[in-house]
Amino acid sequence: MLDPRWNTFLVLCETMNYTRAAERLCLTQPAVTHHIHHLEDHYGCRLFTYEGKVLRLTEAGLRLREYTRSLAYNSQKVEEAMAAPAPVSLRVGASKTIGEFVIAPKVERFLREHPEASFSLMVDNTQVLLRALEAGRLDFVLVEGFFERNRYETRLYRQEEFFGVCPPGHRLAGRAATMEELEDERILIREVGSGTRAIFEDALRRHNRTLRSFPKVSAISDFSTIKALVVDGLGVSFLYAPVVERELAQGTLARFDLADTPMSGAFYFACLKDNLFARTWADWLE
Repeated sequence: MLDPRWNTFLVLCETMNYTRAAERLCLTQPAVTHHIHHLEDHYGCRLFTYEGKVLRLTEAGLRLREYTRSLAYNSQKVEEAMAAPAPVSLRVGASKTIGEFVIAPKVERFLREHPEASFSLMVDNTQVLLRALEAGRLDFVLVEGFFERNRYETRLYRQEEFFGVCPPGHRLAGRAATMEELEDERILIREVGSGTRAIFEDALRRHNRTLRSFPKVSAISDFSTIKALVVDGLGVSFLYAPVVERELAQGTLARFDLADTPMSGAFYFACLKDNLFARTWADWLE
């Protein structure tokens, strides 16, 4: 059972406002303040400080937040495991490429093996999912792109090809294009925070470029819309192989690569550090 003062601390970390934390916890604001002061007295350090009127975590507060997130998660899962009866419960987060084009067979197998299970799948971009994981709203996530892996317990899930797509018959189709050639095209790219966008921006950095180097860039969060626009000749995009597998086989899209710029991406399993169930969840993906 998690000490309620740690729970108060975590809620305050999330809201960064004593009044909102008290409302969420159904406590008075003085009670929230008392819980925080107790922890500060116990650890002999300040956990929060004000910069003007803005509440900030201190370095000690940041460390305690990392420790207590895993404790809170494990405490919750132990309570669930000890309940009688205790149906299987699983809350998964998946970045959009994985959630829409990769994970379906794993979900189907899980639901067949656990027909009484409580299951939820949250599909969003990598940064949104990691915030939900840290807040204890997800058991684990499957994410792409770049993130601070040392903050989590991680395992490589799979490696995928990443390349450009254009209409068949396009001047770039089936060959390696230079950065100069790409400048003449409208670039259809995912939103900030997505792993797909991060992979492409990393490739640009290897050429000392950014998206600002291209006069025509459109940010679109939906894969179906991106692919439809490319098919209609309204731009080119860069996507993982599973996203366009069907279109390439049907001949409605064609592949091209960036000259002297090999691109690929890794999909990672990630959960909170010291998660008691990490091995169980990771094994489920095998």
